[in-house]
Amino acid sequence: MDVPLTRRQILFYDYVREDVLERRAPHREAHIALVREWTAGGRILMSGALGDPPHGAALVFASDDPTEAERFTKMDPYVTSGVVTAWRVELWNVVS
Repeated sequence: MDVPLTRRQILFYDYVREDVLERRAPHREAHIALVREWTAGGRILMSGALGDPPHGAALVFASDDPTEAERFTKMDPYVTSGVVTAWRVELWNVVS
């Protein structure tokens, strides 16, 4: 039996390790606003920080096209301000 797959893209962020909470604070409101805008537009399905204190984040995109996530990174204040030290986009084949 073939299981139908839904294809999504997940954007993974790695954050700066030292003083991450303080370093992200000036950019947090703009970052959250951008995420909410993309969520309201149906382009991001869910997102959130990883770890406590956070060491990164994951954002699940509705599209199976990785350029959507890449486009997001170019606008995200966390990326442009250096809070994000590395990022990658991975295909997620959702089975349930």
